[in-house]
Amino acid sequence: MTSPSPGRPSDLMFLLSWASHALRAEQAAGLAELGISPRAHNVLARARGGGLTQRQIGESCGVDKTTMVVTLDQLEAAGLARRVPSPTDRRARLVEVTPQGERVLDQAQEIAARIEQDVLAALPEPERAVFLRAIRRLVDERLSGAGVCGAAGSVC
Repeated sequence: MTSPSPGRPSDLMFLLSWASHALRAEQAAGLAELGISPRAHNVLARARGGGLTQRQIGESCGVDKTTMVVTLDQLEAAGLARRVPSPTDRRARLVEVTPQGERVLDQAQEIAARIEQDVLAALPEPERAVFLRAIRRLVDERLSGAGVCGAAGSVC
């Protein structure tokens, strides 16, 4: 294993944080041409299937209530999404992606896929599948409860 670059410790938290920050910045730059943020892209992608409340989408995206309201206000102002009353809970609002939002989301998905392919191309091909399997396993298993008070190793 090669030693870390000067100023870059080799601890897992730092490495994941650095990778996340760099990837998020690259994605933000790519999505800016569509006029949306990575968070708005994530919210649109979760809402695409329909039938989810803004609370459910916020929870699945890791977005707090206040930020979710601001994000949905922006998406509605841009004509990309709309909130409609839930037929089962008069206090809840379902989020629907508009036809314009569908088009923007398709373009955003293409940008995200292109960036992902470019980033993964930095790894030799045999390592890509192993890396993705390993990170998926960590997220699905050991780190699945991250951010939830009481989960092993979580910080509340």
